[in-house]
Amino acid sequence: MKTESFSAEDTYAYGKECGLAAVPGQVFCLYGDLGTGKTVFTQGLAAGLGIREPVSSPTFTIVQTYEDGRLPFFHFDVYRISDPEEMMEIGFDDYIEGEGVCLIEWAGLIDELLPEKRTEIIIEKDLDRGFDYRLITRKEIDQ
Repeated sequence: MKTESFSAEDTYAYGKECGLAAVPGQVFCLYGDLGTGKTVFTQGLAAGLGIREPVSSPTFTIVQTYEDGRLPFFHFDVYRISDPEEMMEIGFDDYIEGEGVCLIEWAGLIDELLPEKRTEIIIEKDLDRGFDYRLITRKEIDQ
């Protein structure tokens, strides 16, 4: 499914829509270059889950946990992971096999660890369509 975003507000709203529909155990894998709006999407998803505290990218902690919404929310940023084994050391399997919602930024860096069932969100810029334009593609993967 493809969605067009013409502003950060559109990207946030689409993220919120995804959060409102999220179910226990759902894993979102987020793909996109720097500056495409991954954090804005994530903030919207958290809002859809009822998370009230500020959400920012957990670049230096790998995972940030939010438990004040309707489901626990685990936000991973694996940009700085040098070895996928680091994910196992923090109990990654426990998170993705649990009853919360996981979102993994830069998921392509840990492809071999991703669950067979996941929701992939790909955010792409197209400067020919405008500086704020984004094409957001959602794919349900169930291998």
